[in-house]
Amino acid sequence: MAELTYEYTSRYGLSGAEEMQRPADVFEPPHGQFLLLVEAGEAVAGGAFMRHDAETAELKRIWTHSRHRRRGLARRVLAELEKEARTFGYRRVHLTTGPRQPEARGLYLATGYTPLFDVGTDPVTIGPLVFSKEIH
Repeated sequence: MAELTYEYTSRYGLSGAEEMQRPADVFEPPHGQFLLLVEAGEAVAGGAFMRHDAETAELKRIWTHSRHRRRGLARRVLAELEKEARTFGYRRVHLTTGPRQPEARGLYLATGYTPLFDVGTDPVTIGPLVFSKEIH
């Protein structure tokens, strides 16, 4: 959590810190789930979802430890979060990422997420980048 908090606050300042203050219980069943990939006793990647609406899970806090990047772990986290959201009865997922996370934008585009913004516009001028995906 410390490294994820650092990532959010170093890129987004106060708004990043505010996101990390969200109560963790929104990521608990029956409406949400938190996933952590652990390797040799160390957390290497993770993510969570919470209820967005009756049919939509909102993915949050998708993260890969800095020493474990470029291994496809974020793709694995996304796949597992989507799979788990389906078991909760969700039919789609929704997420936002910040304009200063080009690696996240690229990941979501490469994994079938629909951008709900003009991809030809400079992301910094848009604000949060919104994506959705059908998972039924």
